[in-house]
Amino acid sequence: MANRQIPFKTETKQLLDILINSLYSDRDIFLRELISNASDALTRLNFEMLTNHNIVDPDAKPQIRIFVDKEANTLKITDNGIGMNEQELKDNLGTIARSGARSLLDAAKDDPELSVNDLIGQFGVGFYAAFMVAEWIEVTSRSFRPEDTAAKWRSTGSGSFTVEPAEKADRGSEILIKLKEDAAEYTDEYKIREIIRKHSNYVPFPIYIGDSEEQVNSESVLWRQSPSELKDEDYEKFYQSFTLDFEKPLAKLHLSIDAPFQMYSLLYIPAKPEKTMFSLRKEDGLQLYARKVLIQDYCTDLLPRYYRFIEGVVDSEDIPLNVTRETMQANRVILTLRKILAGKVTDMLKKMGTDQPDVYTTFWKQYGAYICEGIVTEQEAKESLLPLLRYRSLNHDDDYRSLSDYVQEMKPGQDKIYYIIGENIETLRHSPHIELLKKDGIDVLLLVDPFDPFVVTQLEKYQDFAFVNAATEKSTEAKNENSADENSEKTEETAENPEFADLIAKFKNALGDQVADVKVSERLVDSPARMVIAEGALSPEMQKMYHLMQQDFEEKAKVLEINPNHPLIRKIEKISDETLANRVIEQILDGARLMDGENPDPAKMLTRIQNILIELLD
Repeated sequence: MANRQIPFKTETKQLLDILINSLYSDRDIFLRELISNASDALTRLNFEMLTNHNIVDPDAKPQIRIFVDKEANTLKITDNGIGMNEQELKDNLGTIARSGARSLLDAAKDDPELSVNDLIGQFGVGFYAAFMVAEWIEVTSRSFRPEDTAAKWRSTGSGSFTVEPAEKADRGSEILIKLKEDAAEYTDEYKIREIIRKHSNYVPFPIYIGDSEEQVNSESVLWRQSPSELKDEDYEKFYQSFTLDFEKPLAKLHLSIDAPFQMYSLLYIPAKPEKTMFSLRKEDGLQLYARKVLIQDYCTDLLPRYYRFIEGVVDSEDIPLNVTRETMQANRVILTLRKILAGKVTDMLKKMGTDQPDVYTTFWKQYGAYICEGIVTEQEAKESLLPLLRYRSLNHDDDYRSLSDYVQEMKPGQDKIYYIIGENIETLRHSPHIELLKKDGIDVLLLVDPFDPFVVTQLEKYQDFAFVNAATEKSTEAKNENSADENSEKTEETAENPEFADLIAKFKNALGDQVADVKVSERLVDSPARMVIAEGALSPEMQKMYHLMQQDFEEKAKVLEINPNHPLIRKIEKISDETLANRVIEQILDGARLMDGENPDPAKMLTRIQNILIELLD
């Protein structure tokens, strides 16, 4: 008999037990699945009508309607798509194993930590997700074929189903769900609208609620339109509605790719990385659509982590609706799209740096740390991100320079890229460490951002030029190839010159263990002294990295190098008052510490200065 109880297979019954007895983490998705099925039925009908016009209701406008009944506690989803006859209902809804039941059960057994939500998405049992909210489900359908008759499929999910003849004059399917008591929220029209706009807003067929002619979904998809058809206002309006950020984005990237996979994408760089309390986008990640159906609101697998500040959508014909976070990283389509998108974003930023340097400077100030993070953490991205780096430098005031700019302006014979690390840009500009370089007109990169030490340590060199810290370099560039050796030899001669022995002794006696050593040097031009890392101590780069990571390390006393040609140093030798001489020497030490980025006790310094002034005035 047509209406007899037909038992499900054992594995199908096990599957339904899992669905009905589990706490569904996002029950809203069942409606997304049913709407997607209705959309597929309408799409299949469109293909059929390309070659066959002998169908039921050939002039009917394609549509999806959802009806809610609070009194009866039911939800009904209808479409006028391709429809099914009695045998097709049995085949498509009666044998759940065809939809991945066996695979789902195996996955649930292997990993009990997976949520039912994840399993449903992964193995494509979308229609049966409705049993999460249903006491029973009734599907009435009529095929597009004029000779077919309507039929009704019904099941409580308890182990069997029935299929029987039905009365239905129009083409398509009608899914009636008797909702469980705890699922009464799905009879609320506002709730239904909210789900549609979140998950099914861009389904390519109109969706209505009840008999109303007000279309709920937008249907028009901006990112699938040709850029030539759109204006800047269209892009900005979409961005504002998408993020609720009313500052114009710094840049947009509209992509349409046919090979190796079909993909549409619309990406934005916000004006600022911080999300406000009013932002609609609370997490990192892109909206991921499969054939205009939202399958992930915050997909973090489509771009590398260092591009996580980018907002937007990605839509592909080749991503299955059942892809989940668990399968994302292994999905070949996703991996390919990630590579394509990352490359396109990098190319866009390179072009911005060349064609719109002012805009790129704004970008760098907001997002430079993310690019540095990519270079440090992702080895394969290092070379492609190098052109995006920008630095301020000694010879260019507040301009931001690329490494390519620096290399093009190097002095004849210069074979190193010089930099100096610190906290304050103006302090670095007047650092005693770079005085000889400054005198010779050699540019120096001024590194004040937290990630900078990680980057130069990771890179080691750019093209064939090594990165060298000017504060720790043993020799100095000059205007000809031999000047470095000459300066080095001159420094050594000065240090060994016996005429400075008494001066060095005077400094050592005054400072004691506050310094590791006292030396003289001709590397200083305008400053009386500088602090130098002692032999065996951590480099400035490593110290900065330890500080950033909040890790302790042993800070060794530094070496004080003095400029024997500076008038202050020369006059110290002539001070007969030992107390006054010691105070001046300690003041020179604290001044060198300040210029090296340290923070001497300001109260002690002020008291010392006052005492020196009193003695001099006396």
